[in-house]
Amino acid sequence: MEAEPELITIVEGPPPEFKAVDEGWMYSLLEASRPFMISLCQVRSYKGQMLMERCQRAWSAQRPIRLDFPTLSGLRKQLEIIAARHDKLPEGDLLNLWVRHQPQDVADDAPPRFDEDEA
Repeated sequence: MEAEPELITIVEGPPPEFKAVDEGWMYSLLEASRPFMISLCQVRSYKGQMLMERCQRAWSAQRPIRLDFPTLSGLRKQLEIIAARHDKLPEGDLLNLWVRHQPQDVADDAPPRFDEDEA
C-alpha cells in the first residue's frame, strides 16, 4: 500500500508556470517504468524554509510529495515533486520545485470559453 502523499498546496494567485528543464542530472532522480518530463516551478511563500523541511521529512520517510495547484479553468491538479531548493530573497522566500509529469499534465483541460458577444 502506497503511503499517503504530502501536499504543498497553492491556494491563491494564478496557476504556476512550468519551465521545461534540460539538465541531465535531473533524470538521475527518476525511477519509473515510463518516461517523464521534468519542469521547474517557482513558488513564492512566506514560509519557504518550513515547506522545504516538509519535503525533506516526506522524502526521509519515503513518502511522495506533490504540488497541488489551480488551473486557469478552476480545476486542481497535482504533480509529484522530485527535488526542491529554498532561496531567501529580499522580497521574500522562493521555493524552486522540480516536478515530473507527462506533457498533458501541465496543460489546462478547460474547454474554450466564448463570450456572449462573440456568439
